[in-house]
Amino acid sequence: MIALENVSYSYKKWVGVTDVNLKIERGEFTYIIGPTGSGKTTLMRLIYMDLFPEKGRVLINGFDTNRLKNRHIPRIRKNIGMIFQSYNLLSDRDLFQNVALPLHVLGMKRSEIKEIVSEMLNEVGLYGKEDHYPEELSGGEQQRACVARALVKQPEIILADEPTGNLDPITAYDLLELLDTINGEGTAVFMASHNYTLIRDRGHRMVQIQEGKLRA
Repeated sequence: MIALENVSYSYKKWVGVTDVNLKIERGEFTYIIGPTGSGKTTLMRLIYMDLFPEKGRVLINGFDTNRLKNRHIPRIRKNIGMIFQSYNLLSDRDLFQNVALPLHVLGMKRSEIKEIVSEMLNEVGLYGKEDHYPEELSGGEQQRACVARALVKQPEIILADEPTGNLDPITAYDLLELLDTINGEGTAVFMASHNYTLIRDRGHRMVQIQEGKLRA
């Protein structure tokens, strides 16, 4: 489903990733573990086609960055849901509107959007809070809202960039349980974390990154 082949990307003042080779199979749950600044977010952005490799190539469901046309990017992102550490919820929109936004972008009918969003909010434990604004939600609820927003377009892949970074241990554990459930339904999950203790016993594949390089 996802393959990075000899991928390198650098910034002006530091190296992002260097000569990365990584494959993620359909329906697989993979952790990328490493300290802040090690290259985890860069990998996420490369997979999301927000960045493009200076060397090597990224392949997602048959699309190749070396042959990619701009019109292909929305089709690729339609099958990828992003979960951010900083939530990235719109403060001037309520929970329902935040979660529904990707479906409006896809041009779906309002009746379809209402049904899908309600079902998704129920799945992540936020049913009944549709009219709450982000500031009225706890950190854990905001992160669950991000999960709902990522899932609402029924993607094949979830990219979760340090989703537990701002959460207390109990809420972080609950979020991991939710991601496990999502993965059990067939969605591939690629999650970045710097907290080895939190994820070490969860039974999923773990890949380590340090200074932009993957470690065995």
